[in-house]
Amino acid sequence: MTGTTQAPSGSAAADDAARSVTRPFYVYAVLANSLFQRGVFVLFLYQRGFSAGQVALLQTLLYLVSGLAELPTGVIADRIGRRASIVIGQVLIAGCLLGQAAFSNYWLFLALFIGQGVGMACVSGSDTALLYDLLVRRGATAGYVRIKSRFTMLGTVTSGAAIVLGGQLQQISWGVVYVGSAACLVLAVVVLMSRVPEIRGADAVDEQDGAEEKHGDTTAWRAMLRVATPALVTLVVVSGLMHATLTPYIIFTQKTLSDQGAGTALVSVVISAGFFVGGLTPLLSNRADRRVGYRVIVPVSLLTLAAALGLTGLGLVWVTIAVFLALVGIPEITAVIVDNVFNEAVPSRHRASLLSMIAFVESALIGIGYLVLGTLMDGLGSSVGMATYAVVPLLACLLWLPVLFRGARVTTEIEKPAEQKAS
Repeated sequence: MTGTTQAPSGSAAADDAARSVTRPFYVYAVLANSLFQRGVFVLFLYQRGFSAGQVALLQTLLYLVSGLAELPTGVIADRIGRRASIVIGQVLIAGCLLGQAAFSNYWLFLALFIGQGVGMACVSGSDTALLYDLLVRRGATAGYVRIKSRFTMLGTVTSGAAIVLGGQLQQISWGVVYVGSAACLVLAVVVLMSRVPEIRGADAVDEQDGAEEKHGDTTAWRAMLRVATPALVTLVVVSGLMHATLTPYIIFTQKTLSDQGAGTALVSVVISAGFFVGGLTPLLSNRADRRVGYRVIVPVSLLTLAAALGLTGLGLVWVTIAVFLALVGIPEITAVIVDNVFNEAVPSRHRASLLSMIAFVESALIGIGYLVLGTLMDGLGSSVGMATYAVVPLLACLLWLPVLFRGARVTTEIEKPAEQKAS
């Protein structure tokens, strides 16, 4: 295990240390999220002649494969390096995007979405683990929620801008849209390789490593069993259901708006604006975490999603647009706060592996969510299908109630004593 470099005492020194870590990550976030096809790719798939059910199957396959690949890729990231895993994943995604632009056969698309899912798994967990452990090395983890909220904001706002540009580039050709996205991913890899140091699980150390050695956790599975308290397990499932609602909702809103009479240009603008809202609201995460906490913000987000889906069911295009823009950002605040809880819950040595296990649950639920929502929209119509899907966040809210009502009396490993948080 390599020695860690702790930042000098004092908040100013800690801020300087954090900035030295975060600057290249911010540049990476901008490039990695310059995906011009993201806001209109459903329309692209429809133009390829695929039905809503086929699109749903592609998205389900994408997330199920991503979920299944989370476990081995997480272990690989801890063994060979988190940066290496991200590089492999982004290059693989770029290649799959180029393939989607070049071909139109549905069976080939299934293979390309499988490859893209593996690439997503390589990135998932590794990026957060790399950022968090580099902050650990600099003694700057106290600012993680603020840093992650900015990282998320930059990525999401960039996605919004890329979606608007993608709608314009599509007027030239779909090939320009997809080639441009792939090129930005390659540039993101170049930044990562040149500006961000590599770190493996064996190189990482944090405040929980002593406890890890005491418990003899030599594998990620044993470490997961040790930290898997009832509250943490519930949070993983509920967070997964939240993402299984939010992600299909954002993507299939493209189809819903189109069915309600919105043109392609308006759809791209609305989805882009939604990404801007979703990118700016995480800046409130640090304040929400201090004043409200994850126990309360989780059910608030779930009820918000249920309301958004229910109002979309009215079938009125301007109501759908207003609800989408007003409410889509709230779950993004929750995602940042919950991400911090997960990072605090797991030891550094197995951080990428354990976060990948958590991401596996989320990816599997998102994949199932795509399939369910796609089926509902095919069978009931896009508006009524959206409204029916509101049962998912309501179910998640019910699962969270026991944790919510226990309040501060619950003591779990995902919670740190106040004096440790302040240190």
